[in-house]
Amino acid sequence: MHTNLSFAERVLAWAADYGRKQLPWQQQRTAYRIWVSEIMLQQTQVDTVIPYFEKFMQAFPTMSALAKSKQDEVLHYWSGLGYYARARNLHKAAQLICDNYQGKFPTNIDDVIALPGIGRSTAGAILSLSFNQKHTILDGNVKRVLARHQAIEGWPGSTKNEKLLWVVARQQTPETNNARYTQAMMDLGAILCTRSKPNCKLCPVSNDCLALEKGRQNELPHSKPKKQIPIRKTVMLAVTSEQAGLLMQRRPNQGIWGGLWSFPEFDSEESALDWCSRTLQQAPRNYQTLDQVNHTFSHFRLQITPISIKINTPIHWVMEADEWVWYKHGSSQVGLAAPVNQLIKQLAI
Repeated sequence: MHTNLSFAERVLAWAADYGRKQLPWQQQRTAYRIWVSEIMLQQTQVDTVIPYFEKFMQAFPTMSALAKSKQDEVLHYWSGLGYYARARNLHKAAQLICDNYQGKFPTNIDDVIALPGIGRSTAGAILSLSFNQKHTILDGNVKRVLARHQAIEGWPGSTKNEKLLWVVARQQTPETNNARYTQAMMDLGAILCTRSKPNCKLCPVSNDCLALEKGRQNELPHSKPKKQIPIRKTVMLAVTSEQAGLLMQRRPNQGIWGGLWSFPEFDSEESALDWCSRTLQQAPRNYQTLDQVNHTFSHFRLQITPISIKINTPIHWVMEADEWVWYKHGSSQVGLAAPVNQLIKQLAI
């Protein structure tokens, strides 16, 4: 493309021919649908998000439907997508929007940033894509494109580089066609300026890309400095009753899998079995230690030792406790973390 065109003009011209136009949230475009998609796309790839988005929209087609739903139901449709604080914040924000803005997504960026779970870039993306407002975005794709184009050394997420990238991003953001430009920059990073093996031959801004000029397009931007990920161990107790189902406990909202339902957890097998004797008032005579399950989070690895215990009669106090439930696979609609769901399927409950 001609270098006498501006950066934005070249990106827009490329996107007109090659940009993504069939994503589900691009159809029947509303601020509500754009908002849900942007929250789902935080830390998650588009291909993973699409089926979750479609099921979520079927379950909660409007802002009001989401606001009126129970948190368990919201987490159920988020199960497996990870980073569950996103779902809790989405639910809470929908309630605030219905209470404070008559169910209509706010159009002032400060009001949007004040909502739970929405930062500066996400707010800009929602308002740009929904209302064509001029706002700058700086998601992972845009950081990568601009860091390469300007040959910015180091990790783009560092405080110094993020501050610099916001300046660059604002300089490149056009006065008009903001919705198209916002989507185009996301597409450029996702389709051509990918993490590995960027397709510079087809890139509309390759003529003045400093990383390409220096032959460093595969090196820049630098990855986040690696730290050794610690390992944590836990024992999960799967108590099953043929009559009632599987005993599940709600996790606290703070921490991993916040608000989801899971197995009771213990530091050791001994403490798990002791809990059975004291709390369930049933001696765990017939129990089975299952194969270890490993799950990796962004900041640590979790090693889960599952213990399966079958009891003859259900514990009735469970039915009266908010933080406990008898779960039956296929019929109970609650939020479950991926490794918990994996264990339930192994148990065939």
